[in-house]
Amino acid sequence: MTGCGSLDEDRTPKAAEPARAPTPREAPAGEVVRVGPLPEGVVADTRTHTVAVGVRDPDELVLLDGRSGRVTRRVELPAAPRHLQLAGSGGPVLVPAERADALAEVPLVGPAQGRLRETAVGAQPHDATAVGDRVFVGDERGDTVTVLEKGRQVGRFAVARQPGGLAPAGDGSQVAVVSVRDRVVELFDAETFKRLGKVNAGVGPTHVVSDDKQHLYVTDTAGDALLVFRTDPELRLVRRLAMPTSPYGIALDRRRERLFVTLTGTNRLVKLWTKGPRTVANHPTVQQPDTVAVDETTGRAFITGRVDGVLQLLDPADRGPEP
Repeated sequence: MTGCGSLDEDRTPKAAEPARAPTPREAPAGEVVRVGPLPEGVVADTRTHTVAVGVRDPDELVLLDGRSGRVTRRVELPAAPRHLQLAGSGGPVLVPAERADALAEVPLVGPAQGRLRETAVGAQPHDATAVGDRVFVGDERGDTVTVLEKGRQVGRFAVARQPGGLAPAGDGSQVAVVSVRDRVVELFDAETFKRLGKVNAGVGPTHVVSDDKQHLYVTDTAGDALLVFRTDPELRLVRRLAMPTSPYGIALDRRRERLFVTLTGTNRLVKLWTKGPRTVANHPTVQQPDTVAVDETTGRAFITGRVDGVLQLLDPADRGPEP
């Protein structure tokens, strides 16, 4: 007779990682500027047109003018990030400093512009997102989310194993957490921290973004797919779109109803219309395009090239909501 059982924790599959990109066969579209070693994590602010990129050795946040591509400032970090988000228009930039177990916040405007504020969080913070006045930090090695308000810790709650991506959800009163080891997306009340839903998120999810219409978009990196979830009236998967060659980085232009996804296996950037969603363009990128951001004022996209230490600036051709 035989029986079945669960795998030991150390035998469960590891979290998905981007594909190792080959040498590009095409020149990257748009303009390419050098930013520093191993760039990963990028955001673009619509108010100041500042683009922030995380680099390593030394660990810095590189600030650029997104219109000219000129580096304007370098801010020393306690440790390098893999994800970056903005707390709002004008910042601050939310920088999960993984090896320092801290969240760094870097304002882009005002008297504190460019000055770093550091707050201790849980083990190996991987991503952070703002919901109202609170910042939610995913502690990847702690299987928790630490909650900050005005630079101090106000709470912490347990989530599924290895929280890797976070985003505001629903009407702004919820937070979505993608846990990359357990391969699930969970939805929590941002005030009470009560879990509102939990569903499977493919073979190997990594990144998540949300719109203002109760949709979550998740890159299933190991499953070569883009997953679309609805949060109302309950959390559920509504569409799976095949995206071969390891989709990884993701960014959303809500004004133009455009979604940008990097394909790390082929050095490509796919642009989709969110209705559907359906593909409207496909662009060659720099080598190893792990992360992407978009300035929703100009529509310009920014793609990190991890191999060569560069940032690609790309102006999409289409402007309207209809593809």
